[in-house]
Amino acid sequence: MADAKGKKEDDKPATATPDTTKAADQTRTSMGIRLMPVDNSDQPVVANYTNLNIAPGMVFIDFGFLEPGLLTALPRVARSGGKLPESVNGKLAVRVAMGYDGLANLHQQIGRMLGGLREASAKAKKVQ
Repeated sequence: MADAKGKKEDDKPATATPDTTKAADQTRTSMGIRLMPVDNSDQPVVANYTNLNIAPGMVFIDFGFLEPGLLTALPRVARSGGKLPESVNGKLAVRVAMGYDGLANLHQQIGRMLGGLREASAKAKKVQ
């Protein structure tokens, strides 16, 4: 179950008053949202492959699973000059349809998460 805590992105007031600057008027706030599971939706889905399909007004994100043994064998076959398969079969784990605004929000969240991981990795390297 996901539980996002609301927080302001900066220290500016969440609501604008007539005497605040234009930058303060554009302050974004977020609200805590709790997603409640339905059926087995709280069970994790393992995916090691993604594919995006664009449609008018929305994007379909396919999360799939390819056998790890196959993923490690393909580079070996390619290096040895062997014949690579024309296609590979995997399992569709889940398909998510979302609007462009949801995709933009997902992009921002992933960017922040990767930035935090980069910072943590850099700090860990300095400690060693």
